[in-house]
Amino acid sequence: MKIKIENSPKKTQLLCGFALEKSDKVLGFPKLDSKTSSAVNQSLKDIDGKLGKLVVIPSIEKNQFQRILIAGIGKKEDITKDTFRQISGKIAQKARELKLKEFSIIVPPTFVNEQISSVTQIVEGSKMALYKFEKFKTEKEANSPDMTIIVSKSNKVTKAIKSAEIVADGAIFTKSIANLPPNECTPSTLADFAKTISKNKMTCKIISKPELKKKGFGGITAVGQGSKNEPKLIILEHNHGSKNEKPIVLVGKAVTFDTGGISLKPGANMDEMKFDKCGGCTVLGIMKAVSELKLPVNVIGIIPSVENMPGGESYRPGDIIKLYSGKTAEILNTDAEGRLILADALAYGEKHYSPKAIIDFATLTGACIIALGTNVAGMISNDEKLSKKIFESSKETTEQIWELPLNQEFMDMIKSDVADMKNMGIGRAAGTITAAAFLRNAIEDTPWTHFDIAGVAWTQTATKEKSYNPKGATGFGVRLILDYLQKM
Repeated sequence: MKIKIENSPKKTQLLCGFALEKSDKVLGFPKLDSKTSSAVNQSLKDIDGKLGKLVVIPSIEKNQFQRILIAGIGKKEDITKDTFRQISGKIAQKARELKLKEFSIIVPPTFVNEQISSVTQIVEGSKMALYKFEKFKTEKEANSPDMTIIVSKSNKVTKAIKSAEIVADGAIFTKSIANLPPNECTPSTLADFAKTISKNKMTCKIISKPELKKKGFGGITAVGQGSKNEPKLIILEHNHGSKNEKPIVLVGKAVTFDTGGISLKPGANMDEMKFDKCGGCTVLGIMKAVSELKLPVNVIGIIPSVENMPGGESYRPGDIIKLYSGKTAEILNTDAEGRLILADALAYGEKHYSPKAIIDFATLTGACIIALGTNVAGMISNDEKLSKKIFESSKETTEQIWELPLNQEFMDMIKSDVADMKNMGIGRAAGTITAAAFLRNAIEDTPWTHFDIAGVAWTQTATKEKSYNPKGATGFGVRLILDYLQKM
Protein backbone atom coordinates (compact mmCIF):
# COMPACT_ATOMS: atom_id res chain seq x y z
CA MET A 1 0.00 0.00 0.00
CA LYS A 2 1.32 3.40 -1.05
CA ILE A 3 0.11 6.41 0.90
CA LYS A 4 0.04 10.04 -0.24
CA ILE A 5 -1.42 13.31 1.04
CA GLU A 6 -3.69 15.80 -0.70
CA ASN A 7 -5.14 19.06 0.62
CA SER A 8 -8.47 18.44 -1.10
CA PRO A 9 -10.20 15.51 -2.84
CA LYS A 10 -8.94 14.69 -6.34
CA LYS A 11 -10.11 12.12 -8.87
CA THR A 12 -10.52 8.80 -7.07
CA GLN A 13 -12.26 5.44 -7.38
CA LEU A 14 -13.65 5.72 -3.85
CA LEU A 15 -14.01 8.87 -1.74
CA CYS A 16 -14.49 7.96 1.92
CA GLY A 17 -15.76 10.09 4.78
CA PHE A 18 -16.95 9.72 8.36
CA ALA A 19 -20.34 10.57 9.83
CA LEU A 20 -21.32 11.03 13.46
CA GLU A 21 -24.43 9.34 14.81
CA LYS A 22 -27.67 11.19 13.99
CA SER A 23 -25.77 13.67 11.81
CA ASP A 24 -27.05 14.99 8.50
CA LYS A 25 -23.62 15.51 6.96
CA VAL A 26 -20.36 13.71 6.16
CA LEU A 27 -17.47 15.36 8.00
CA GLY A 28 -15.32 17.48 5.68
CA PHE A 29 -17.05 16.31 2.49
CA PRO A 30 -16.79 18.50 -0.64
CA LYS A 31 -19.77 19.90 -2.51
CA LEU A 32 -21.40 17.28 -4.76
CA ASP A 33 -23.77 17.43 -7.70
CA SER A 34 -27.43 17.52 -6.70
CA LYS A 35 -28.29 13.90 -7.54
CA THR A 36 -25.23 12.45 -5.79
CA SER A 37 -25.82 14.76 -2.82
CA SER A 38 -29.39 13.50 -2.58
CA ALA A 39 -28.17 9.88 -2.59
CA VAL A 40 -25.62 10.70 0.14
CA ASN A 41 -28.32 12.30 2.30
CA GLN A 42 -30.53 9.22 1.96
CA SER A 43 -27.63 6.91 2.83
CA LEU A 44 -26.85 9.03 5.89
CA LYS A 45 -30.37 8.38 7.10
CA ASP A 46 -30.00 4.67 6.39
CA ILE A 47 -26.87 4.13 8.50
CA ASP A 48 -27.61 6.96 10.96
CA GLY A 49 -23.87 7.27 11.68
CA LYS A 50 -23.95 4.08 13.76
CA LEU A 51 -20.47 2.91 14.74
CA GLY A 52 -18.97 0.59 12.14
CA LYS A 53 -21.81 0.86 9.60
CA LEU A 54 -20.61 1.39 6.01
CA VAL A 55 -22.51 2.34 2.88
CA VAL A 56 -21.13 2.61 -0.67
CA ILE A 57 -22.88 4.92 -3.16
CA PRO A 58 -22.10 5.06 -6.87
CA SER A 59 -21.82 8.62 -8.20
CA ILE A 60 -24.98 9.26 -10.18
CA GLU A 61 -23.59 11.97 -12.44
CA LYS A 62 -20.17 11.87 -14.06
CA ASN A 63 -17.63 13.47 -11.75
CA GLN A 64 -14.22 12.86 -10.24
CA PHE A 65 -15.50 10.37 -7.64
CA GLN A 66 -16.50 6.99 -9.06
CA ARG A 67 -17.97 5.86 -5.73
CA ILE A 68 -18.57 7.39 -2.31
CA LEU A 69 -18.28 5.55 1.00
CA ILE A 70 -19.75 6.81 4.27
CA ALA A 71 -18.59 5.23 7.53
CA GLY A 72 -20.43 5.69 10.83
CA ILE A 73 -18.25 6.57 13.84
CA GLY A 74 -20.96 6.72 16.50
CA LYS A 75 -21.50 9.48 19.04
CA LYS A 76 -18.83 12.15 19.34
CA GLU A 77 -18.50 11.64 23.10
CA ASP A 78 -17.91 7.90 22.60
CA ILE A 79 -15.04 8.27 20.13
CA THR A 80 -11.86 6.62 21.44
CA LYS A 81 -8.20 6.47 20.43
CA ASP A 82 -9.14 3.34 18.47
CA THR A 83 -12.25 4.50 16.58
CA PHE A 84 -10.56 5.76 13.40
CA ARG A 85 -8.09 2.87 13.45
CA GLN A 86 -10.89 0.33 13.56
CA ILE A 87 -13.18 2.04 11.02
CA SER A 88 -10.34 2.87 8.61
CA GLY A 89 -9.42 -0.80 8.64
CA LYS A 90 -12.95 -1.69 7.59
CA ILE A 91 -12.83 0.93 4.82
CA ALA A 92 -9.54 -0.46 3.48
CA GLN A 93 -10.94 -3.99 3.47
CA LYS A 94 -14.05 -2.78 1.62
CA ALA A 95 -11.85 -1.07 -1.00
CA ARG A 96 -10.00 -4.34 -1.58
CA GLU A 97 -13.28 -6.26 -1.70
CA LEU A 98 -14.40 -3.89 -4.47
CA LYS A 99 -11.13 -4.68 -6.28
CA LEU A 100 -10.09 -1.03 -6.38
CA LYS A 101 -6.59 0.19 -7.13
CA GLU A 102 -6.87 3.19 -4.82
CA PHE A 103 -9.16 5.07 -2.45
CA SER A 104 -9.18 8.36 -0.56
CA ILE A 105 -10.09 9.10 3.07
CA ILE A 106 -11.00 12.57 4.36
CA VAL A 107 -9.60 13.31 7.83
CA PRO A 108 -12.50 14.88 9.79
CA PRO A 109 -11.83 18.60 10.38
CA THR A 110 -14.08 18.41 13.46
CA PHE A 111 -11.21 16.71 15.29
CA VAL A 112 -8.52 19.23 14.36
CA ASN A 113 -7.08 19.17 17.89
CA GLU A 114 -6.64 15.42 17.53
CA GLN A 115 -5.55 15.59 13.89
CA ILE A 116 -2.20 13.81 14.35
CA SER A 117 -3.84 11.04 16.37
CA SER A 118 -6.59 10.65 13.74
CA VAL A 119 -4.08 10.51 10.87
CA THR A 120 -1.96 7.98 12.77
CA GLN A 121 -4.98 5.78 13.42
CA ILE A 122 -6.12 5.95 9.78
CA VAL A 123 -2.70 4.87 8.51
CA GLU A 124 -2.21 2.11 11.09
CA GLY A 125 -5.74 0.75 10.75
CA SER A 126 -5.69 0.71 6.94
CA LYS A 127 -2.27 -0.90 6.61
CA MET A 128 -2.74 -3.55 9.28
CA ALA A 129 -6.27 -4.45 8.14
CA LEU A 130 -4.97 -5.28 4.66
CA TYR A 131 -2.40 -7.73 6.02
CA LYS A 132 -3.28 -11.35 5.44
CA PHE A 133 -1.13 -14.43 6.08
CA GLU A 134 -1.14 -16.06 2.65
CA LYS A 135 2.40 -17.40 2.32
CA PHE A 136 1.17 -20.96 1.84
CA LYS A 137 -1.97 -20.22 -0.20
CA THR A 138 -1.93 -21.08 -3.89
CA GLU A 139 -4.65 -18.49 -4.58
CA LYS A 140 -3.94 -15.13 -2.99
CA GLU A 141 -6.04 -11.99 -2.46
CA ALA A 142 -5.81 -9.11 -4.92
CA ASN A 143 -3.10 -6.55 -4.27
CA SER A 144 -3.76 -3.98 -1.57
CA PRO A 145 -5.15 -0.68 -2.89
CA ASP A 146 -3.21 2.57 -2.42
CA MET A 147 -4.58 5.28 -0.16
CA THR A 148 -4.73 9.06 -0.35
CA ILE A 149 -5.28 10.95 2.89
CA ILE A 150 -7.17 14.20 2.48
CA VAL A 151 -5.85 16.58 5.13
CA SER A 152 -4.28 20.02 5.45
CA LYS A 153 -0.60 19.42 4.66
CA SER A 154 2.04 20.26 7.24
CA ASN A 155 5.42 18.93 8.33
CA LYS A 156 3.79 17.44 11.43
CA VAL A 157 1.21 15.56 9.38
CA THR A 158 3.81 14.30 6.89
CA LYS A 159 6.03 13.11 9.73
CA ALA A 160 3.08 11.45 11.50
CA ILE A 161 2.13 9.51 8.36
CA LYS A 162 5.67 8.30 7.76
CA SER A 163 6.03 7.30 11.40
CA ALA A 164 2.66 5.50 11.42
CA GLU A 165 3.65 3.57 8.28
CA ILE A 166 6.85 2.35 9.93
CA VAL A 167 5.05 1.43 13.15
CA ALA A 168 2.34 -0.47 11.23
CA ASP A 169 5.00 -2.25 9.18
CA GLY A 170 6.73 -3.26 12.42
CA ALA A 171 3.50 -4.81 13.70
CA ILE A 172 2.91 -6.54 10.35
CA PHE A 173 6.48 -7.87 10.38
CA THR A 174 5.83 -9.32 13.85
CA LYS A 175 2.58 -10.92 12.67
CA SER A 176 4.14 -12.39 9.53
CA ILE A 177 6.87 -14.18 11.54
CA ALA A 178 4.61 -15.22 14.42
CA ASN A 179 2.16 -16.80 11.96
CA LEU A 180 4.83 -19.05 10.45
CA PRO A 181 4.36 -22.77 11.16
CA PRO A 182 7.02 -24.57 13.23
CA ASN A 183 8.43 -26.47 10.26
CA GLU A 184 9.17 -23.12 8.62
CA CYS A 185 10.39 -21.22 11.68
CA THR A 186 13.07 -22.66 13.96
CA PRO A 187 15.42 -20.76 16.30
CA SER A 188 17.88 -20.52 13.38
CA THR A 189 15.16 -18.98 11.18
CA LEU A 190 14.49 -16.29 13.79
CA ALA A 191 18.22 -15.60 13.95
CA ASP A 192 18.21 -15.13 10.16
CA PHE A 193 15.33 -12.64 10.42
CA ALA A 194 17.32 -10.69 13.00
CA LYS A 195 20.37 -10.61 10.72
CA THR A 196 18.24 -9.37 7.83
CA ILE A 197 16.71 -6.42 9.68
CA SER A 198 20.04 -5.48 11.25
CA LYS A 199 21.94 -4.91 8.00
CA ASN A 200 23.55 -1.45 7.97
CA LYS A 201 21.23 -0.37 10.79
CA MET A 202 21.93 -2.36 13.94
CA THR A 203 24.50 -4.67 15.45
CA CYS A 204 23.42 -8.31 15.52
CA LYS A 205 24.99 -11.10 17.55
CA ILE A 206 23.85 -14.74 17.65
CA ILE A 207 25.00 -17.02 20.46
CA SER A 208 24.67 -20.70 19.51
CA LYS A 209 24.51 -23.93 21.54
CA PRO A 210 28.19 -24.57 22.31
CA GLU A 211 28.75 -20.99 23.49
CA LEU A 212 25.45 -20.94 25.39
CA LYS A 213 26.53 -24.00 27.31
CA LYS A 214 30.05 -22.70 27.88
CA LYS A 215 28.85 -19.31 29.18
CA GLY A 216 26.37 -20.77 31.62
CA PHE A 217 22.98 -20.19 29.96
CA GLY A 218 21.56 -23.18 31.84
CA GLY A 219 17.90 -22.37 31.20
CA ILE A 220 18.19 -21.93 27.43
CA THR A 221 20.45 -24.97 27.12
CA ALA A 222 18.16 -27.23 29.17
CA VAL A 223 14.93 -26.32 27.38
CA GLY A 224 16.50 -26.54 23.93
CA GLN A 225 18.46 -29.76 24.33
CA GLY A 226 15.56 -32.08 23.43
CA SER A 227 15.28 -30.76 19.87
CA LYS A 228 17.49 -31.24 16.83
CA ASN A 229 16.83 -27.55 16.13
CA GLU A 230 19.44 -26.00 18.37
CA PRO A 231 18.71 -23.02 20.65
CA LYS A 232 19.88 -19.50 19.86
CA LEU A 233 20.26 -16.29 21.84
CA ILE A 234 19.63 -13.36 19.49
CA ILE A 235 20.94 -9.91 20.41
CA LEU A 236 20.21 -6.72 18.45
CA GLU A 237 21.73 -3.36 19.35
CA HIS A 238 20.40 0.03 18.21
CA ASN A 239 22.87 2.59 19.57
CA HIS A 240 21.67 5.98 18.38
CA GLY A 241 21.45 7.75 21.72
CA SER A 242 24.32 9.45 23.52
CA LYS A 243 27.26 7.27 24.53
CA ASN A 244 26.62 7.86 28.22
CA GLU A 245 22.91 7.06 28.00
CA LYS A 246 21.91 3.73 29.50
CA PRO A 247 19.86 1.60 27.09
CA ILE A 248 16.37 0.18 27.30
CA VAL A 249 16.60 -3.62 27.10
CA LEU A 250 13.72 -5.50 25.48
CA VAL A 251 13.48 -9.26 26.02
CA GLY A 252 11.12 -11.59 24.17
CA LYS A 253 10.37 -15.27 24.72
CA ALA A 254 10.61 -17.19 21.44
CA VAL A 255 9.72 -20.86 21.80
CA THR A 256 9.27 -21.66 18.12
CA PHE A 257 7.15 -24.66 19.08
CA ASP A 258 6.15 -25.83 22.53
CA THR A 259 5.08 -29.43 22.97
CA GLY A 260 5.54 -29.10 26.73
CA GLY A 261 8.54 -31.40 26.54
CA ILE A 262 8.43 -34.47 28.81
CA SER A 263 5.42 -32.86 30.55
CA LEU A 264 3.61 -33.21 27.23
CA LYS A 265 0.67 -30.91 26.50
CA PRO A 266 -2.76 -32.33 25.57
CA GLY A 267 -3.22 -32.70 21.82
CA ALA A 268 -6.16 -30.30 21.55
CA ASN A 269 -5.08 -26.93 20.14
CA MET A 270 -1.42 -27.82 20.32
CA ASP A 271 -1.07 -26.40 16.81
CA GLU A 272 -1.45 -22.96 18.40
CA MET A 273 1.86 -23.45 20.15
CA LYS A 274 3.54 -22.01 17.05
CA PHE A 275 2.47 -18.73 18.71
CA ASP A 276 4.71 -19.40 21.71
CA LYS A 277 7.35 -17.37 19.87
CA CYS A 278 5.22 -14.21 19.85
CA GLY A 279 7.21 -12.42 22.57
CA GLY A 280 10.39 -12.73 20.54
CA CYS A 281 8.58 -11.72 17.35
CA THR A 282 7.30 -8.62 19.15
CA VAL A 283 10.86 -7.60 20.00
CA LEU A 284 11.95 -8.18 16.38
CA GLY A 285 9.12 -5.95 15.11
CA ILE A 286 9.97 -3.22 17.62
CA MET A 287 13.67 -3.29 16.77
CA LYS A 288 12.95 -3.15 13.04
CA ALA A 289 10.77 -0.06 13.52
CA VAL A 290 13.19 1.58 15.98
CA SER A 291 15.97 1.39 13.39
CA GLU A 292 13.77 2.67 10.54
CA LEU A 293 12.45 5.52 12.67
CA LYS A 294 16.07 6.31 13.56
CA LEU A 295 15.05 6.99 17.13
CA PRO A 296 17.80 8.84 19.04
CA VAL A 297 17.85 6.28 21.86
CA ASN A 298 19.83 3.20 22.82
CA VAL A 299 17.72 0.04 22.63
CA ILE A 300 18.84 -3.57 22.99
CA GLY A 301 16.67 -6.48 21.85
CA ILE A 302 17.39 -9.90 23.38
CA ILE A 303 15.52 -12.98 22.16
CA PRO A 304 16.14 -16.41 23.72
CA SER A 305 14.83 -18.91 21.18
CA VAL A 306 14.32 -22.65 21.59
CA GLU A 307 12.12 -25.51 20.47
CA ASN A 308 10.70 -27.45 23.43
CA MET A 309 10.52 -31.09 22.36
CA PRO A 310 10.41 -34.48 24.11
CA GLY A 311 13.35 -36.70 23.27
CA GLY A 312 16.23 -38.75 24.58
CA GLU A 313 18.17 -35.64 25.57
CA SER A 314 15.25 -33.61 26.94
CA TYR A 315 15.41 -32.08 30.37
CA ARG A 316 13.14 -33.75 32.92
CA PRO A 317 10.91 -33.04 35.91
CA GLY A 318 13.18 -33.43 38.91
CA ASP A 319 16.25 -31.95 37.21
CA ILE A 320 18.07 -29.09 38.90
CA ILE A 321 19.68 -26.60 36.55
CA LYS A 322 21.95 -23.60 37.06
CA LEU A 323 20.77 -20.40 35.41
CA TYR A 324 22.90 -17.60 33.95
CA SER A 325 22.38 -15.57 37.14
CA GLY A 326 24.12 -18.34 39.11
CA LYS A 327 20.89 -19.33 40.87
CA THR A 328 19.60 -22.90 40.71
CA ALA A 329 16.15 -24.01 39.67
CA GLU A 330 14.31 -27.24 40.41
CA ILE A 331 12.25 -28.41 37.44
CA LEU A 332 8.78 -29.57 38.42
CA ASN A 333 7.23 -29.25 34.98
CA THR A 334 9.03 -29.00 31.64
CA ASP A 335 6.06 -27.09 30.20
CA ALA A 336 7.01 -24.15 32.42
CA GLU A 337 9.94 -23.53 30.11
CA GLY A 338 9.48 -19.90 29.10
CA ARG A 339 10.51 -18.55 32.49
CA LEU A 340 13.75 -20.55 32.30
CA ILE A 341 14.93 -19.07 29.01
CA LEU A 342 13.70 -15.60 29.95
CA ALA A 343 15.56 -15.74 33.28
CA ASP A 344 18.82 -16.33 31.40
CA ALA A 345 18.13 -13.49 28.95
CA LEU A 346 17.07 -11.03 31.67
CA ALA A 347 20.16 -11.71 33.78
CA TYR A 348 22.38 -11.38 30.71
CA GLY A 349 20.75 -8.09 29.70
CA GLU A 350 21.21 -6.57 33.13
CA LYS A 351 24.79 -7.75 33.55
CA HIS A 352 26.10 -6.72 30.13
CA TYR A 353 24.19 -3.51 29.48
CA SER A 354 23.43 -1.98 32.91
CA PRO A 355 20.15 -0.71 31.41
CA LYS A 356 17.90 2.07 32.64
CA ALA A 357 14.96 -0.34 32.25
CA ILE A 358 14.13 -3.88 31.13
CA ILE A 359 10.83 -4.77 29.47
CA ASP A 360 9.94 -8.34 28.55
CA PHE A 361 7.17 -9.95 26.53
CA ALA A 362 6.14 -13.59 26.82
CA THR A 363 3.23 -15.90 26.08
CA LEU A 364 3.97 -17.21 29.54
CA THR A 365 0.90 -18.63 31.29
CA GLY A 366 -2.53 -19.98 30.53
CA ALA A 367 -3.42 -18.60 33.96
CA CYS A 368 -3.26 -15.09 32.49
CA ILE A 369 -6.07 -16.00 30.08
CA ILE A 370 -8.15 -17.28 33.01
CA ALA A 371 -7.51 -14.07 34.95
CA LEU A 372 -7.79 -11.40 32.23
CA GLY A 373 -9.29 -13.07 29.17
CA THR A 374 -8.07 -12.60 25.61
CA ASN A 375 -8.18 -8.83 25.21
CA VAL A 376 -6.03 -7.62 28.12
CA ALA A 377 -2.36 -8.39 28.79
CA GLY A 378 -1.06 -8.94 32.29
CA MET A 379 1.62 -6.52 33.50
CA ILE A 380 3.87 -6.96 36.51
CA SER A 381 6.56 -4.47 37.47
CA ASN A 382 9.04 -3.60 40.19
CA ASP A 383 9.00 0.10 39.29
CA GLU A 384 5.94 2.34 39.51
CA LYS A 385 7.37 5.11 37.30
CA LEU A 386 8.16 2.70 34.48
CA SER A 387 4.80 0.94 34.59
CA LYS A 388 2.97 4.29 34.71
CA LYS A 389 4.72 5.56 31.56
CA ILE A 390 3.92 2.34 29.69
CA PHE A 391 0.32 2.48 30.89
CA GLU A 392 0.02 5.98 29.41
CA SER A 393 1.26 4.65 26.07
CA SER A 394 -1.30 1.85 26.21
CA LYS A 395 -4.06 4.47 26.37
CA GLU A 396 -2.71 5.98 23.14
CA THR A 397 -2.34 2.69 21.25
CA THR A 398 -5.40 1.04 22.91
CA GLU A 399 -3.44 -2.13 23.65
CA GLN A 400 -5.05 -2.96 26.97
CA ILE A 401 -2.95 -3.92 30.00
CA TRP A 402 -3.73 -4.59 33.64
CA GLU A 403 -1.17 -4.57 36.44
CA LEU A 404 -1.01 -7.49 38.86
CA PRO A 405 0.77 -7.39 42.24
CA LEU A 406 4.07 -9.02 43.11
CA ASN A 407 4.99 -9.08 46.80
CA GLN A 408 7.09 -11.30 49.05
CA GLU A 409 4.27 -13.78 49.58
CA PHE A 410 4.32 -14.60 45.87
CA MET A 411 8.13 -14.77 45.86
CA ASP A 412 7.93 -17.31 48.71
CA MET A 413 5.62 -19.51 46.62
CA ILE A 414 8.46 -20.48 44.27
CA LYS A 415 11.02 -21.35 46.95
CA SER A 416 12.39 -24.89 46.59
CA ASP A 417 13.47 -27.36 49.25
CA VAL A 418 16.37 -28.57 47.10
CA ALA A 419 17.35 -25.54 45.00
CA ASP A 420 17.14 -21.74 45.11
CA MET A 421 13.71 -21.86 43.47
CA LYS A 422 11.34 -24.08 41.54
CA ASN A 423 9.79 -23.43 38.15
CA MET A 424 6.20 -23.82 39.40
CA GLY A 425 4.25 -22.19 42.21
CA ILE A 426 1.84 -23.90 44.59
CA GLY A 427 -0.80 -25.70 42.59
CA ARG A 428 -2.85 -23.46 40.28
CA ALA A 429 -2.84 -20.47 42.60
CA ALA A 430 -1.63 -17.16 41.10
CA GLY A 431 0.06 -18.89 38.17
CA THR A 432 0.74 -15.69 36.23
CA ILE A 433 2.27 -13.97 39.27
CA THR A 434 4.43 -16.88 40.41
CA ALA A 435 5.82 -17.14 36.86
CA ALA A 436 6.73 -13.45 37.10
CA ALA A 437 8.22 -14.06 40.54
CA PHE A 438 10.61 -16.53 38.91
CA LEU A 439 11.66 -13.83 36.44
CA ARG A 440 12.04 -11.28 39.24
CA ASN A 441 14.73 -13.52 40.75
CA ALA A 442 16.84 -13.00 37.62
CA ILE A 443 17.04 -9.23 38.09
CA GLU A 444 18.95 -7.37 40.77
CA ASP A 445 17.71 -3.78 40.99
CA THR A 446 16.99 -2.57 37.44
CA PRO A 447 13.50 -1.13 36.80
CA TRP A 448 11.62 -3.96 35.09
CA THR A 449 8.21 -4.57 33.58
CA HIS A 450 6.94 -7.95 32.43
CA PHE A 451 4.06 -8.52 30.01
CA ASP A 452 2.25 -11.85 29.92
CA ILE A 453 0.70 -11.80 26.43
CA ALA A 454 -0.64 -15.38 26.38
CA GLY A 455 -4.19 -14.12 25.87
CA VAL A 456 -3.54 -11.30 23.43
CA ALA A 457 -0.71 -12.46 21.15
CA TRP A 458 -3.06 -14.13 18.66
CA THR A 459 -6.79 -14.17 17.98
CA GLN A 460 -8.60 -16.74 20.10
CA THR A 461 -12.21 -17.76 20.69
CA ALA A 462 -13.11 -14.80 22.91
CA THR A 463 -10.90 -12.21 21.20
CA LYS A 464 -12.72 -8.97 20.38
CA GLU A 465 -13.02 -8.60 16.62
CA LYS A 466 -10.94 -5.75 15.19
CA SER A 467 -10.56 -4.97 11.51
CA TYR A 468 -6.82 -4.43 11.87
CA ASN A 469 -6.28 -7.74 13.65
CA PRO A 470 -7.22 -10.41 11.10
CA LYS A 471 -7.15 -14.02 12.28
CA GLY A 472 -3.75 -15.10 13.58
CA ALA A 473 -1.01 -13.18 15.38
CA THR A 474 -1.93 -9.67 16.54
CA GLY A 475 1.49 -8.03 16.94
CA PHE A 476 0.47 -6.92 20.44
CA GLY A 477 3.07 -4.73 22.10
CA VAL A 478 4.83 -3.36 19.04
CA ARG A 479 2.86 -0.11 18.84
CA LEU A 480 2.79 0.13 22.65
CA ILE A 481 6.55 0.11 23.16
CA LEU A 482 7.26 2.24 20.09
CA ASP A 483 4.96 4.90 21.53
CA TYR A 484 6.79 4.66 24.87
CA LEU A 485 10.21 4.93 23.15
CA GLN A 486 9.14 7.83 20.94
CA LYS A 487 7.93 9.75 24.00
CA MET A 488 11.37 9.33 25.54
